[in-house]
Amino acid sequence: MRKPKPTARGSAAKPTAAPKTTDEYLARVPEPARSTLNKIRAMIRAAAPPEATECISYGMPGFRYNGPLVWFAAFANHCSFFPGTSSLLPLFQSELKNFEVSKGTIRFPVDKPLPATLVKKLVKARVAQNEQKKSR
Repeated sequence: MRKPKPTARGSAAKPTAAPKTTDEYLARVPEPARSTLNKIRAMIRAAAPPEATECISYGMPGFRYNGPLVWFAAFANHCSFFPGTSSLLPLFQSELKNFEVSKGTIRFPVDKPLPATLVKKLVKARVAQNEQKKSR
């Protein structure tokens, strides 16, 4: 009998059919990662425009505003925040020095969310990028 594929590579979410909503995704994530991601979700909501909508994309929860905005997810040993583009990361290099960062991912402990000020800055910068693309 074959095991179902996980929703995202190495995801901490229980491997079943792909989630259709953020609530469904988070319900599958074990604690303490679930609480951490709920905090990240609230931070994103607070920083994003009211018109931003939640979505599931790439098997992960995210937000859309004039296109893809940001994503977040839980994995076996960490949580991740995906700012939607690697071009933002150098702008926040000093604030990201205590986190593992790769091309388009910021990794952080399952029991400790990113600082709210950093999430707010990243979301606002991404909103500005999307608005600039839209106005072209």
